[in-house]
Amino acid sequence: MFWFLLITMVVVVAAVTLAVVGGGDGEVLPEVAPEQLVDPLPVARPVDRADVEALRLPVAPRGYRMADVDDVLVRLGAELAERDARIAELEEALAGAGGTGDAGAEGGEK
Repeated sequence: MFWFLLITMVVVVAAVTLAVVGGGDGEVLPEVAPEQLVDPLPVARPVDRADVEALRLPVAPRGYRMADVDDVLVRLGAELAERDARIAELEEALAGAGGTGDAGAEGGEK
């Protein structure tokens, strides 16, 4: 009985292995086209929080596709640099306008 079970188990394992590996000439799994970034960040307007939250990067066999991740990071970096420059410009304008107005108001209160 032991030998029968052992031989049966070896035959079943061999059959499953051949089925998984694909013992025939035909392709077991067809080639799949690589995923592409379907909905990239908007070009016509600045990126907002909802755009970043909705962004889904395609997955590759070893993680994410580097080209898509690089494109997104470059775009977000450019947007942040532009916003930082605009904030600095507005703060400078506010300090210039506020500095002259505050000095007169402080002098009047004393």
